[in-house]
Amino acid sequence: MVDFFQNGLIGTLHNLKHRPIEDLEADLVRWAPERPMALVLPSLFSELEGPALNNILDEIAKIPYLDEIIIGLDRADEKEFEYARKFFSRLPQKHKVLWNDGPRLRAIDKLLESHGLSPLEAGKGRNVWYCFGYFLANGNSHAVALHDCDILTYKRDMVARLLYPLVHPTLPYAFCKGYYYRAADGKLNGRVSRMLVTPLVRALKLTLGEHEYLDYIDSFRYPLAGEFSMLADVVPNIRIPSDWGLEIGVMSEIFRRYPNERICQIDVADRYDHKHQSLSPEDASTGLHKMSVDIAKALYRKLAISGVVFSPEIFRTIKASYYRIALDHVDHYYADAVLNGYVVDRHREEETVELFSQAVLNAGNDFLCTPLEAPFMPSWSRVISAVPNIYDQIRDAVDQDNA
Repeated sequence: MVDFFQNGLIGTLHNLKHRPIEDLEADLVRWAPERPMALVLPSLFSELEGPALNNILDEIAKIPYLDEIIIGLDRADEKEFEYARKFFSRLPQKHKVLWNDGPRLRAIDKLLESHGLSPLEAGKGRNVWYCFGYFLANGNSHAVALHDCDILTYKRDMVARLLYPLVHPTLPYAFCKGYYYRAADGKLNGRVSRMLVTPLVRALKLTLGEHEYLDYIDSFRYPLAGEFSMLADVVPNIRIPSDWGLEIGVMSEIFRRYPNERICQIDVADRYDHKHQSLSPEDASTGLHKMSVDIAKALYRKLAISGVVFSPEIFRTIKASYYRIALDHVDHYYADAVLNGYVVDRHREEETVELFSQAVLNAGNDFLCTPLEAPFMPSWSRVISAVPNIYDQIRDAVDQDNA
């Protein structure tokens, strides 16, 4: 059963199962000449060989309203880049592949590094940042959507639903975030959202008191969803992290710049599954272990920016509050799983909470010990101020790579 309940500070747009995708797409086709739309696909080369991307491209190929598709390709040598160009050539829409490891874009990265503007950390955030730079260099589209390339349950409805609230001529939204529930093979997934983000946000509220930013984050049904869209004029001025805090960082920037009335979330999938990161309990530099630290630090940074003062004692209290709240969530999700015939391993869930509780404290210690850390990639508005012809350089490099 679907619902139409509105909760929190932002608008929630539901899938009430009434309109077929062809009906939504007909509207988008009609609006496209005046409000062109783009899609960004950040990808690892390994995802071209994975189980999801072939179906994703088959679905995207059916989309009739997109003006451009921008594909960011990471971890690819020259042979792999040429393979990727052929792989994506089945798309009938205008598209370009950004070879992020190629000599032309690496030269641009070196130029930006000489100005202190290059992203410091490789990963999805850096990939998305360069895709946004190319999107701005083209200057063709009114709105842009983004989603991952490892979605096993992908349907093209996702893109239509992400873009519809932004290009509809009477709706006020500048930013739209997708949501869904995570389940596959009879198991509940989404461990980081279920057992880290929501309990941590509520622990922060309990420890620090009511805060509009925490209420805002708590309004999102799936805050770590990698699927979102924004108007083109939002893109130049946002500063996002290059680490696993990307999604929280994007939402934080939107919160800083736009009133809640211009922000919404939308139901984009009945069910969602993609590749799963390992927990990596023994290695804090990879997997969900690193992700949990990066996400907690992203939340702490935003609160510090708004004037919250942290100390070792506060972080110890946050950890204790988080741990108790997270265990309560494990109870709730266990009951939900039992009722719906899903499997939840209580022992593994509580082990995960124990790891995340340590990550909550470690993130606080890192935050206190590195006060000079530059947590965000620069906005593209700053980049063009330092290198006025950077858009031309990026566009020329990508066009030459794809020639």
